[in-house]
This record gives sequence, C-alpha cells and structure tokens, in this order.
Amino acid sequence: MATINDNYLKLKAGYLFPEIARRVATFAEANPDAPIIKLGIGDVTEPLPEACRTAMVKAVEDMGDRDNFKGYGPEQGYLWLREKVAQHDFQSRGCDIDPSEIFISDGSKCDCGNILDIFGSNNSIAVTDPVYPVYVDTNVMAGHTGPANENGEYDGLTYLPISAENAFTASIPHEKVDLIYLCFPNNPTGAVASKEHLQAWVNYARAHGSIILFDAAYEAFITDPAIPHSIYEIEGARECAIEFRSFSKNAGFTGTRCALTVVPKTLMGKAADGSEVALHSLWNRRQSTKFNGVSYIVQRGAEAVYSPEGQAQTKALIDFYMENARIIREQLTAAGIAVYGGVNAPYVWVKTPNDLTSWDFFDKLLHSCHVVGTPGSGFGAAGEGYFRISAFNSRDNVNEAMRRVTEKFRV
Repeated sequence: MATINDNYLKLKAGYLFPEIARRVATFAEANPDAPIIKLGIGDVTEPLPEACRTAMVKAVEDMGDRDNFKGYGPEQGYLWLREKVAQHDFQSRGCDIDPSEIFISDGSKCDCGNILDIFGSNNSIAVTDPVYPVYVDTNVMAGHTGPANENGEYDGLTYLPISAENAFTASIPHEKVDLIYLCFPNNPTGAVASKEHLQAWVNYARAHGSIILFDAAYEAFITDPAIPHSIYEIEGARECAIEFRSFSKNAGFTGTRCALTVVPKTLMGKAADGSEVALHSLWNRRQSTKFNGVSYIVQRGAEAVYSPEGQAQTKALIDFYMENARIIREQLTAAGIAVYGGVNAPYVWVKTPNDLTSWDFFDKLLHSCHVVGTPGSGFGAAGEGYFRISAFNSRDNVNEAMRRVTEKFRV
C-alpha cells in the first residue's frame, strides 16, 4: 500500500471555511425556509467591471481566430500585463519593481502556500495570532511543524499575538526567525501597518537575514493616504521581502482567478554550502516546472483593470464594499458591540458580546439571526472571543443582516 504524507494528519479536524460550510449546510437542511445571509468568507458578490468583461469577450474572440489564437503562454505571465502591474501598482508609488520581477498566478492563496517549495525545511517561521489559516496549514503540510497542542498551536512555529492592546500589529520578536508572514491590511482583523512599523520589520529582517512574506491582497481597500500599499515602499524591502497580490477582491476575480507575486532579483537565500542563491531564479524555475500560467482570456481581463475605465470601475467596486464595511461597523458600534477594522479593509473584527466564545456566537447568529460570519478562534488561539464579519455582499443583505444582529445582540 502506498504511504501518505503524514503531516496532513497533524492538521486540525477541518479547514476553517469547510467547517463553516458544514454547519451552515446542516442548519439549512433542517430549516429550508430560513433566509440565510452569508457574511463569512471573503467572496465578492458584485459583477466583474465592464471593462474587464469587454476585454475578456474580445480575448475569447481572439481564441477563435487563427492569427490571434493563443496556446501556452509564458509561465510568468504575459509581459503586457506585467508591465501594467509594475507601472500602476509599484512604480507609481515609488517602488523599484521591474516587470521581470512580477509573476502572474491563479491566486495569492496558492502562491502563499507554493512559495514554501523554494525554502528549506529547517527555517524558523513566525506567524501572527490570529492569522490567515493558509499560512499555518501549508507549513504543517510541508512538514515544518510538530503536532498541535490543545489550543491548536503547532510546535515549531513562533506565534506573535496581536490584539486591541497592540493595535493588532505584532511586536518584533526578540529571537531570530527566518520566515515572517505579515498581512496588511490584515485578514482577519482589518488592521493596517504604518510605514514606521513596516520599516521596523524590514530592519529586523535585514539584520537577521530573514525573509518577509508580505500578503497585500487587500491593499486596494486602504483609505488612509499615510498607510503604505506595498512593502516595497519601505527602504531596504527589496533585500528581504516577497509580496503577494490579487485581483480577487478589488476587481471581483474570485471566480476567474488572477493574482501576482513579486520576487525581487536582489533577494537572496542561503544554500546548504553557505553560498547565496537568488530566490527569483528559484521561483522562476518552480513556476516553469509546476505551472502553465493563467489563461490568456483572464489576463486580458486583468489588464483592463488598468485602463481608465477599469480604474474607475474597480474604484466603484471598492467604494461599494467599503460602504458596506462602514454600515457594519457603525451599526454594531451603535448597538454597544466593540468592533475593529472596517476602515482600511473590508473586514470588521468584532468582540463577541456577553463573553460568548467565537463558535457559540457563530451558532447563535446562525440559529437566531440566520446570519453567517467567521469565528475568530478559527484564525488562532488569540482570536478566541472575536468574530470576523465580511463586507462582501449586497447592500440589501448587509442592511438586513445588521438589522437582525443589532436587534438580537444590543448591549
């Protein structure tokens, strides 16, 4: 009998979002007439921008014409898209990023896990707590951790607690860690990091030879002009950081799949013999071997995001979801519930009322309000007693959900 990767057996009972789906499905089966509103996973609800749709239709037509037909594209992504990304997302903000350092992919979630392919198994790894579960679970799958304790914390990981007391921005660790996962705007708390805070992390990483894995999937939702959108706005970041971005939330590409990862050519890692190796060449080899690239049609849709029409339409989408976040934040605050986030991010981080546990609050919301959110404990031990509410839904659903919740849980 073929053996398995036993590291998968270390994983907790189920990935957070499938467990939510299981509970919701069980409730819906028993209550088929219940009008359930889902504000749990960060999936968008509004249509793709018209500019993207038009470009994708044109790309489909290209595929029906022998002269314009596209087969396998470059694994790194078409240059015309990478040039637009470099110009609009990085160079316009003073970031020294070349198109050749950008890799187009089918999702930042995928890349956050796949990036481990180019790193050794003996690195020390730091994650915040609470944390986006993918960072932890992919390291467990790769064999970088020991088993989980009763709190769900894995031996071998350095957990950096974030809370209201430290504005949900982790303190720099005293010990050396090799790989550091940072996510800003933060999922799940909605917190952002100042330029000074990110500079401290970059200084730490450069002093210790560490690599920052910077998840900027929600950067488009930043409203404060003083908050950096990219780690590469920070001096020295090219020598210590990889950045992940996505078209999923700003342009509604959750169902069409397009994202990007930036690996500067100046970023180095160490081989077993002590020599320095460019991580860019390793990631390029990994992608060329294991990935055939994002479809031509989808990349044309992503390129349209950077057209004048696309910029206006994606801004309208972002503004729509941020208005939802404002409604959620203000309605819950008026009901006496403590909330965080929702200002520079599409997530509102809620302190559960009446000292309810995260899953107890989930069940009460589902059964009494028919509203679905995400238990904070699913993001780590420090998330216990908190709850994440997503602003990704229709305006009518958000208003109705807040009416139900505030009537039931007014403090």
